[in-house]
Amino acid sequence: MRLYSASNLPEAHLLLHRLVRAGIEACVLNEHAQGGLGEIPFTHAYPEIWIMEEADEGRARAIIAEFERAPVIRDATYCKSCGESNPPEFEICWHCGKPLD
Repeated sequence: MRLYSASNLPEAHLLLHRLVRAGIEACVLNEHAQGGLGEIPFTHAYPEIWIMEEADEGRARAIIAEFERAPVIRDATYCKSCGESNPPEFEICWHCGKPLD
């Protein structure tokens, strides 16, 4: 049963791994369809997540809903003291130890 059309292959595999970790048998279809763009419509080339058991649909949809609600990650934060790039979730510069604004 087709469950989800991902916008790209990395997204499809992130969702696939979440489903598999939850014990839901699933697979990615259209994994190599990007090579056919131009000969097939782009909407037919999107990677799709399929589950094997319809009984897993409710749990699978809950996992996808949780994935879609994930917070948007900001860009890197640059330290005003030393100029070093820090991941967005850091509050203190990893390089110089000064607080990030």
